[in-house]
Amino acid sequence: MKLSQYQKNHIQHVNNKVAKAIIDYSLFDAGDKILVAVSGGKDSLVLLEALSTLRKYPFLDFNIEAIHIDVEEVPYKVSRKLLEQLCNELDVKINFVSIKADLEQTGNKSPCFVCSWHRRKALFAYAEKHGFSNLALGHHRDDAVETLLINMAYHGNISSLPAKLSMFDGAISIIRPLILVSNKDTQEYANIRKFPKQTETCPYEDQTKRTTARNLIKQMEAIHPKAANNFFRSMNNIDLNYLP
Repeated sequence: MKLSQYQKNHIQHVNNKVAKAIIDYSLFDAGDKILVAVSGGKDSLVLLEALSTLRKYPFLDFNIEAIHIDVEEVPYKVSRKLLEQLCNELDVKINFVSIKADLEQTGNKSPCFVCSWHRRKALFAYAEKHGFSNLALGHHRDDAVETLLINMAYHGNISSLPAKLSMFDGAISIIRPLILVSNKDTQEYANIRKFPKQTETCPYEDQTKRTTARNLIKQMEAIHPKAANNFFRSMNNIDLNYLP
């Protein structure tokens, strides 16, 4: 597929942001094995392609494999053939794992929470079994800002999605290489590359709080265009002297 100069520049822009995040947040060490969680959505596909490109840079020495977790009870579907085709083009091995999440027995917890918990459990188990030191997730800057606002409004604490989170006494780290990339940038990247969309979305997905936070951010950006970026920057610029 022949790309225009603008399209090439945009892809390079995203790759540069990912490389900056890797370096600024020390996401992994040289020679690390990284397992990339691929849901089939645009963000995980952008993440996978960006990492597959950056691994060729001598100063970023790492290895990657992809993994897709299929929850049998959820009619959320992606084209396995298209994922395999993309990974073949990128020269990345992809692994498919099927699990059951017992969604009919969720108790007081939402099906979305239970499904996510089982997916994460399966990712950790696979990473541990196959010697991966890092699990890469496709959360971007806007996800982090939305999570910050949700936690402040609904839970009364200041917390978000860290770029790197050590788990199980340092046995594995969750990393988010897209943490400096905006949702707008991943959407444009996916459009340029014509990434396939999910064939069926999850009927349990509850986006109410996230949609509310997203709309609030849009309102703030209408007042000040850099609002979302400033929300993100504020998490590293907390002045304790001016808090209660």
